[in-house]
Amino acid sequence: MEFSQNIQRLQPSATIAVSSLAKQLKAEGRDIINLGAGEPDFDTPEWISDAAVQGIREGKTRYTPAPGTPQLRQAIAKDLQMRFGKEVDWNGVVVSNGAKHSLFNACFSLFGPGDEVLIASPYWTSYPQMVTLSRAEPVFVSGTEDRDFRLTPEDLESAYSDRTKGLILCSPSNPSGGVYSLEELKAVVEWARDRGVWLLADEIYRYINFADDGPASGILDLPQESLGPFVLIDGVSKAFAMTGWRIGFSYSSVDLAKKMSAFQSHTTSNPSSPAQEAALAAYVETKRAEVEVKRMVEAFRRRRDLVTGLFDELLPGLSYVKPNGAFYLFFRVDSLFREGMPDSSAVCTWLLEEAEIAMVPGVAFGEDRYVRMSYATSDELLKEAIRRLARAVGTL
Repeated sequence: MEFSQNIQRLQPSATIAVSSLAKQLKAEGRDIINLGAGEPDFDTPEWISDAAVQGIREGKTRYTPAPGTPQLRQAIAKDLQMRFGKEVDWNGVVVSNGAKHSLFNACFSLFGPGDEVLIASPYWTSYPQMVTLSRAEPVFVSGTEDRDFRLTPEDLESAYSDRTKGLILCSPSNPSGGVYSLEELKAVVEWARDRGVWLLADEIYRYINFADDGPASGILDLPQESLGPFVLIDGVSKAFAMTGWRIGFSYSSVDLAKKMSAFQSHTTSNPSSPAQEAALAAYVETKRAEVEVKRMVEAFRRRRDLVTGLFDELLPGLSYVKPNGAFYLFFRVDSLFREGMPDSSAVCTWLLEEAEIAMVPGVAFGEDRYVRMSYATSDELLKEAIRRLARAVGTL
């Protein structure tokens, strides 16, 4: 059977595949600890869920404008304006079915055949697939390990060509947990400005930041003169524990927002109207939301410290990137490679079968020497998982 060239190079999501396999084995009675999922383990705050229920009761279940309700777009713009101290035109906000959808809208609207898009590596598994679906070519560029893979202008310049049209950057990073300082971010953003390269800034983990108090530095923290053409991507999934609600947004120039809105109108139309009501509550009741975010971030910080402490104690031979944001530990496993287990996929299969731990192979993120584990689960499960891992590798 022949399929369209549009999807010939498309690969399934490795993170979703691992999570699905883990759930299947668990359903078969295996005692699987799933550390593959990329979502908070907290429930959505009740008052946010109540807003959606109230919206349903009030009949807010019909089509909305394709880029989202004006009320939600205005609330997002006001939130950005308050946090960054910049004038934000709500007409530049497009609400979509999750940040993934927002990213795809941007890629499809900006890139095409003959274009190259630089992707900071290690990368979220969907970035290269989105670029490929846009008929452009992904070009991977990585910082050095001693910088936790964070990019410099020199790294970017080495990968630049006259076909380079875009750069996708994620901070805090999935999968590494690395966080760019404001000065590091400024250098990268100004490089993109000077080269006339579209910057797609994925800031979905911005609130989950341990490097200092408050959210991680974002591109709107920078002076206006530092910014070239950009698309800011964010949403409610990670910060407000709303992954299943599927609400993300992009903020860009009004002209680009109109193009992405038109594209969305022909593909998915508007995001779910009850989910928009829930997101509206989160962005309007900002003080209340900040309390919830702080509570979750403190829990993630504690778990980060627990996991890294246990690795230092029980797994000293497995080095890792110290995560200053998000909720992942990205650790090296190439010391475990041997005949019959030559790569990160084989290591993860072995750990799933032998130790009953589900994690995501680093090859899915462009770094085959590593494995990603999520610590968005209970302290007890994290302790048990790391003990199982230590027993499997022979250090316990």
